[in-house]
Amino acid sequence: MGKTFQKPEALTDNHTHYCPGCTHGIIHRLVAEVIDELDIRKRTVGIAPVGCAVLAYNYFACDFQEAAHGRAPAMATGIKRVRPDLAVFTYQGDGDLASIGMGEIIHAANRGEKFTSIFVNNAVYGMTGGQMAPTTMPGQRTTTSPMGRNTDQTGMPIKMADLLASLQTPAYITRQAVIKPKYINRAKKAIRQAFTYQKEGRCFSLVEVVSTCPTNWGMTPVESLKWAEDVLLPYYKLGDYKTPEAAEEPEANDAKKC
Repeated sequence: MGKTFQKPEALTDNHTHYCPGCTHGIIHRLVAEVIDELDIRKRTVGIAPVGCAVLAYNYFACDFQEAAHGRAPAMATGIKRVRPDLAVFTYQGDGDLASIGMGEIIHAANRGEKFTSIFVNNAVYGMTGGQMAPTTMPGQRTTTSPMGRNTDQTGMPIKMADLLASLQTPAYITRQAVIKPKYINRAKKAIRQAFTYQKEGRCFSLVEVVSTCPTNWGMTPVESLKWAEDVLLPYYKLGDYKTPEAAEEPEANDAKKC
């Protein structure tokens, strides 16, 4: 009897270090499946972050680089400009991308760099001890907000997909989730679309993925899935926030007017 489900070639045989219930493994698999399906593994370069996915280079069977905290977009920019034939992607968490790397990702997107960012949003700093992140929800308890996030002092959680979609430069910006099978299927389609746009040389792309962190949320894996759907998804709404087609059309119309 033949196998109907097997490990993607773009993943190694190494066991991951992620906590039980963490959805990084799901996202890794989706990225790897897309790399295999597009037949780009031998020319793919990933950029690992500082954070829970710092060891991603052990899990993907393609070339990888390790960036300083928040600097993955800068490294991806350099690699893609020198070797535009490569498929380049960054894999970053909310502390890495939305905090210390905020300036890097905004300017890379605004310049229209032709690489792909996979942005894992689990509303907390994971590897470094469960501190409050830019994406932490109002009232959410973390090690640095034990009484819950006070938005009067820290402001509201930052919606990165919404923020980047406000830039005029054509791009593909989407927010998906991996907390239920139906969401996982949509997330894979979005990741495939992002890599396809890059393969075509179309635009910068970012796939924000709402994820879970049972350990730092102080929940069981099952509880964390429910909390993510009940609390995160109403605020971090899923869907495509920008496509290159929609971004390019107004510019074309403006040119006609001129």
